[in-house]
Amino acid sequence: QAQLIESGGGLVQVGGSLRLSCAASGRTANSYAFSSYAMGWFRQVPGKEREFVASIGWNEVTLYADSVKGRFTISRDNAKNTVYLQMNSLKPEDTAVYYCAAVYPPDSNIGVRASSQENDYNTWGQGTQVTVSS
Repeated sequence: QAQLIESGGGLVQVGGSLRLSCAASGRTANSYAFSSYAMGWFRQVPGKEREFVASIGWNEVTLYADSVKGRFTISRDNAKNTVYLQMNSLKPEDTAVYYCAAVYPPDSNIGVRASSQENDYNTWGQGTQVTVSS
């Protein structure tokens, strides 16, 4: 399985921007290519359930939660085994720990489409804190 490491979180003022990165290790000759994964971002605050934020499939079709649509953009760079979440126009309610997750294909010959369902994901990162100050 790939290991996922998030970075880019921090403290930002309302209306500001952050870009989160999630780097996946394990793209080797005997592992499935990063390009075949679907990748997702979820977030969680204390006392609340983890919620879907965004996902991008192998074909770069994307899904977004209504709460972030138009403000956040998910993208991927397969050459770098990395997925990004560009967050603009940040609001206090965006404050959360953000988690990167990956869905692997059942074999190396197909890709995985974007998914908003957390139980579809095989591997999770440790999370990165985003705090939006009002």
